[in-house]
Amino acid sequence: MKRALPIALIAFLLLPAAATAQTRTVTVGGAATQTVPNDAASLSFGVSKVRKTRQAALRVVSVRLRAVIAAVQSVPGVEPGDVTTGQISVREVTRKERTLYRAAEGIVVILHEPERAGELVNAAIAAGATGSRGPNFFASDPELAYRNTLLAAFDQARAKAAALAERAGVILGPVLSIEETTEATPETPVEAAPKGPRGAADQAPPAKPGTSTVTARVRVVFALE
Repeated sequence: MKRALPIALIAFLLLPAAATAQTRTVTVGGAATQTVPNDAASLSFGVSKVRKTRQAALRVVSVRLRAVIAAVQSVPGVEPGDVTTGQISVREVTRKERTLYRAAEGIVVILHEPERAGELVNAAIAAGATGSRGPNFFASDPELAYRNTLLAAFDQARAKAAALAERAGVILGPVLSIEETTEATPETPVEAAPKGPRGAADQAPPAKPGTSTVTARVRVVFALE
């Protein structure tokens, strides 16, 4: 009778050839920082009025806010759906021992021509807005900006790995793993809110959208052949 092969020897024979040798690898990191233009801005406006009754306060705020909405929607760069209303509040106030009522409501506006932010503020104030905040400038498509930066970080990692492989006298093989080690965070400069009293000069306050900085990092493992 033929003797059976030892179990350990059978297992070894069944292993693929690649598994019998330890895979050689090189691990590198890549980082990229890109500057993207801020092509949008957000601004908020509010209307607040005090009247003798709740109904009167709400009524005047409603009329004024409708006028503000119409005014901001007439500014180029404000598209349908770019105006969002906020909370409506009514509270008692006391003036010279008299009980009155203050009503308030606000809106948030997205502006796709951010250099017109001063023009937008002027229009809202002229239409009856009693308060404003912004503009806050930002890149309207942060995912696209981050994706492009992430690809640049990978390209840097691959170039580093290729240089190391050449110096070591080996061939750079395929990618074994990619790890995204950080998340992109746009660093958006915040402009001071351009303000002006009602009836201010027609000349709009200046607005400089600036840029945002996006950073991405990767850790890549390549095989060596």
